[in-house]
Amino acid sequence: MSDTNPVARSHRKVRLGEVISSKMAKTIVVRVERRFRHPKFKKVMTRYRKFYAHDEKGEAKVGDHVRIQETRPLSKMKNWRLVEVLQRNTQPTPVAA
Repeated sequence: MSDTNPVARSHRKVRLGEVISSKMAKTIVVRVERRFRHPKFKKVMTRYRKFYAHDEKGEAKVGDHVRIQETRPLSKMKNWRLVEVLQRNTQPTPVAA
């Protein structure tokens, strides 16, 4: 099967998250939220993880909600690529003083 066939890539992990940085060239940092019940205390907990994703066209900005997909290693920390921007950020970005 070729790489362009969507069935061939269906086994790759997909994550939804929010872009927290887009300062690097062709790279975004995506924060993915994971909610789970604590095994002992039964409390619902929230944990976050940062993923470095490849953004070839530079279309994702800070605050956007995006879908990323696992891919071959592109650099030391980059193993994900941007699939699509789900929701654009409508809030203005604050200017650092």
